[in-house]
Amino acid sequence: MAQLIEISDPDDPRLGDYRDLRDVQLRRSLEAEHGLFIAEGEKVVRRAVEAGFAPRSFLMAPRWLDGLAEVLATTEAPCYVLSEDLAEEVTGFHVHRGALASLHRQPLAPLEQVLTGARSVLVLEDVVDHTNVGAIFRSGAALGFDAVLLSPRCADPLYRRSIKVAMGAVFTMPWTRLPDWAEALPTLTAAGFTTVALTLAPDATPIEQAVADVDRLALVLGSEGPGLSARWQASADRRAIIEMREGIDSLNVAAATAVACYVAARRPGAHR
Repeated sequence: MAQLIEISDPDDPRLGDYRDLRDVQLRRSLEAEHGLFIAEGEKVVRRAVEAGFAPRSFLMAPRWLDGLAEVLATTEAPCYVLSEDLAEEVTGFHVHRGALASLHRQPLAPLEQVLTGARSVLVLEDVVDHTNVGAIFRSGAALGFDAVLLSPRCADPLYRRSIKVAMGAVFTMPWTRLPDWAEALPTLTAAGFTTVALTLAPDATPIEQAVADVDRLALVLGSEGPGLSARWQASADRRAIIEMREGIDSLNVAAATAVACYVAARRPGAHR
């Protein structure tokens, strides 16, 4: 069972994993150096532990101890107990959900393993906003997609904000980073997937038509600003568009993903 340790000093070195959680650059270097990530909120912390991620420690206000008692009973990792005001001083924001956990990262699975048995996957090129990445994971998981593949420059799915928005879907949805950006889409085509890129290209067809006869689908989405690179647009097997009312800007990438996943999940044979 976790050891409960009361903390009264915000500078206590044992709280290092939780310091300045809003400083993205600091968190990137610290989390990469120590191979950790932070989960926030009772539900998300529970889902992370249930998914097999080993805790390094917990940080929570006293009123959250009972709610996570069964999780704390499964580990010997320390649980630092401190007031919510003190937690805010340490983390840099109001921890209104009351519970945080620092957990060990796991090695990324090889691409071949992630694709095994998959019929529908999401492929993201340079989606750099953590909120969008989390929302995409949540939509994909909710609508029956089997995995997410990320280009090297995509935001970290295990960054605290991504996890929070995804409500823990990043723990159960298989994902990995693509080892070769340039040949990513041809590699998926060779593996038996039809790559369908969401784009405003002149030859794009409505998403309903583009995916209707697809057996194994790789739905390809681009970055928040410029969208897909010219290389990825050209190397995709098909180009698709979400038809919209004239004069309206295109959807945010997270919203576009949700619409496209909904359509793709209803294609014949999507869930064989």
